[in-house]
Amino acid sequence: MITIVSGTNRNGSNTLKVAKEYQHILKQKGVEAGLFSLEGVNMMVNDAAFAKIEAETIIPTKQFIFVVPEYNGSFPGVLKMLFDTGSSHTIWFNKQALITGNSTGRAGNLRGMDHLADILNYVKITVHPNKLPISQVNRLMDANGKFTHEGTLKAINNQLDEFIGWMK
Repeated sequence: MITIVSGTNRNGSNTLKVAKEYQHILKQKGVEAGLFSLEGVNMMVNDAAFAKIEAETIIPTKQFIFVVPEYNGSFPGVLKMLFDTGSSHTIWFNKQALITGNSTGRAGNLRGMDHLADILNYVKITVHPNKLPISQVNRLMDANGKFTHEGTLKAINNQLDEFIGWMK
């Protein structure tokens, strides 16, 4: 099972648009993937709702695709809380991850992707080496959240093809 994680709780974010595009592109490739958005999720307490996220999303997922925006040179704290609030780090062990950064600036969240990769490695998730920074994401998508920039679509398709082949 693949789960795409939209790594922010900000309503109407570009990150969720990118995550939905990844899900759509995977479907075109014949690969089903779930989508988990942090919008409206309380990451501050390990309660019944959080236990449900662990049981229904984190534990059954073998491969994650993290789509992470740049927040102050890193990634959102709410995504870090997904790891910190859990009942055990062992629920993450021996899984695989792909990371895509996005920003409206120039670097596409390069530093944030490295920070996230360090955390994923710490919880024993193997990170695919092709981390894709998507810079100026607001200029690469149309009003409906669809990528219109051919170079970006080519890079995403290449990244996903590598990840799909790597999972086998």
